[in-house]
Amino acid sequence: MLKRARSVVRRLVHQSIRKLISWLPRNQRFKVFRSFADCNPNPGERLVLKIAETKEELEACFAVLHDAYVDSGFMKPDPSGMRVTIYHALPTTTTLCAKYDGQVVGTISLIRESELGVPLQQIFDLHPVREKEGNIAEVSALAIHRKFRKTGGSILFPLMKFMYEYCTTFFDTRHLVIAVNPSHIELYESLLFFQRLTEKMVTNYDFVNGAPAIGATIDLKEAPEIFRKHYSSKPPHRNLYTYFIKLKLPNIKFPNRRFFTTNHPVLTPELLDHFFNKCTKTFENLSERKKVLLHSIYDLQEYWSILPTLSTNSDGVPIRQYQRFSVKCPGHLDFPASNGKQTFPVDIIEVSRYGFQARTQNPLPLDTWCETTVELGPGNVSHFRAMALREIRSGSSAYYAFRTGEPDIHWGKFIAALDRSPTYTDLDSQPA
Repeated sequence: MLKRARSVVRRLVHQSIRKLISWLPRNQRFKVFRSFADCNPNPGERLVLKIAETKEELEACFAVLHDAYVDSGFMKPDPSGMRVTIYHALPTTTTLCAKYDGQVVGTISLIRESELGVPLQQIFDLHPVREKEGNIAEVSALAIHRKFRKTGGSILFPLMKFMYEYCTTFFDTRHLVIAVNPSHIELYESLLFFQRLTEKMVTNYDFVNGAPAIGATIDLKEAPEIFRKHYSSKPPHRNLYTYFIKLKLPNIKFPNRRFFTTNHPVLTPELLDHFFNKCTKTFENLSERKKVLLHSIYDLQEYWSILPTLSTNSDGVPIRQYQRFSVKCPGHLDFPASNGKQTFPVDIIEVSRYGFQARTQNPLPLDTWCETTVELGPGNVSHFRAMALREIRSGSSAYYAFRTGEPDIHWGKFIAALDRSPTYTDLDSQPA
């Protein structure tokens, strides 16, 4: 009885404090919220942060997500006990997980923009974000296990730290977007400095069972300076600048990379079939357009029997004729010049069987052959000729589409390995 009374008193006190804070001006209110930030720079070895890649890890992530969404009214209970969406089926989506003593206790999914877009573009205009240079990813499917929801940021902050490092180190993502319930938006605005996509709230968002939502975004290129300004003078457990930008958290287990790819797909045909055909009817309920796009994404024979059947009227849906792969490979281009050659540094950000796309700060000559040097992975360098065919400007960067000449053996093996490796573990196991 005494324990119950104390719980009631604590709840009333917290409600009173929240009400008092809500009366403060916005800037003062946000300063108060930031003063509550509590991040542990040494969470201990019992916590492990990694990509969810096994059947058991994915099932646990989807179950934690299901329970959190049901508890919040964002979805109705599903017979599978999991929340699984078509975006989880994409190789451009990565599901991160936090495990405590081997049990999944938190999860978050990063959905990079692809042929299917991102979920929140159904209700929010992303053109202002797209006009800036850099890839976009939606932060989605964030959930914490019930027994850890009252422990402050003990799981949430490490998961957010993992998300930041993964996006800036591996995922080649500059802009994060998120659709959150209005009751949570000030957490993202005050602590993490997300900015609203629009002041207008969407009152009925189908993706979360018709709950209201507010869209917001953060530019990860600008984030370090903003965090330094607001957090650098705070003590270690409240210094989110040091925590997110400077600290190396040994709990984070990044995957090995044979090549400088930016995706970490984990779904084998067996896993796709398990989650999207057997446990749920996700594939069966897709629109015809999404079915066609899914076939173009998984254009490998071992997936054909797993993917949803296409109807006879799907021929009019345009799809790419060949696969393109997301990478971030540093390189340089040598163009002929009066003094011998002119060299330009570039990042190769997309490759295909017949060419590649490069990002650079410098204007490049079109329709001119150049000598191309690309670092495909640690200690793996390719040399071949290429020609820039067209240019697209975006902010301070330019993007060029290149046609390759006769590739060397390293480039040929690189493209062949990408072409036949649906998961990143398959890619790592390809013969050198």
